[in-house]
Amino acid sequence: MARDLGELNREEYARYKDDVKKDGKGFFPFAMWHDTVMSFVVVCLIAALAAIWYFDADGVEPGLLGPWYTEPADPGTTDFIPRPDWYFYFLFYLLRIFEWPETVFIATVGIPTICLILLLGLPFYDRRRERRPTHRPVAMVAAVLTILSMAVLTWKGATAKEALGSELLLLVPSWAQEQGFADDPQAVAGAELFAQTGCLNCHIYLGQGSGSLGAPDLSEVGQTNDTEYFVRYLANPAAFGNNVMGSYSYLGQDNLEALGAFLEASKGGE
Repeated sequence: MARDLGELNREEYARYKDDVKKDGKGFFPFAMWHDTVMSFVVVCLIAALAAIWYFDADGVEPGLLGPWYTEPADPGTTDFIPRPDWYFYFLFYLLRIFEWPETVFIATVGIPTICLILLLGLPFYDRRRERRPTHRPVAMVAAVLTILSMAVLTWKGATAKEALGSELLLLVPSWAQEQGFADDPQAVAGAELFAQTGCLNCHIYLGQGSGSLGAPDLSEVGQTNDTEYFVRYLANPAAFGNNVMGSYSYLGQDNLEALGAFLEASKGGE
């Protein structure tokens, strides 16, 4: 009569305990001692690197491991492209593939969660005793594909190019021509401000921009509102229920009116 799985597992566990008593070493104190020693080595290495960094550098003057700090950040810059740490480049590039708002959930929650669940469930659905790589073609192919996918996405995320404000300025004449405000100096000035102040980091305009955080396409925004409305909105978006977008009142009234004129002139193109 065939024995049930529970009995086989109990016999296997009993053999394992016998092997440990005869030839192996128990978790306590042997494995715990090894882990303790290795943890101490890692802590000492981190402390040594921190000491080298602190004593070898002098303020902004870099040492062997870099400076204490760099120059203060300029919050008004238009040439800085924010990027995540390198180990998030793969997720950074996934967000460029699955654009907001329809599919961003897949990139931020769906794919990482599915991969994590598959990894956590590995001991439960792969219970074979065979562990030699040459005898596990499915597992090896999955591992290789995972490594290649992560490597490619990380490389693509590290080399992805973004349009700087100075580069977007080159698009202003084509915007003015397509939207029909080339003869309006105030709207042209507003378009230049729009290109330089990072608006396209969230919005889309005539096919340019990222469309992140649910920000709307502004190519036809001028069909529904006028300059006065846009000036008030840019000065205090929170008053209109937008708690994501920051205030642009620091630009001053003249610049806000220029931006308002540009947005009013944006009616979708000819």
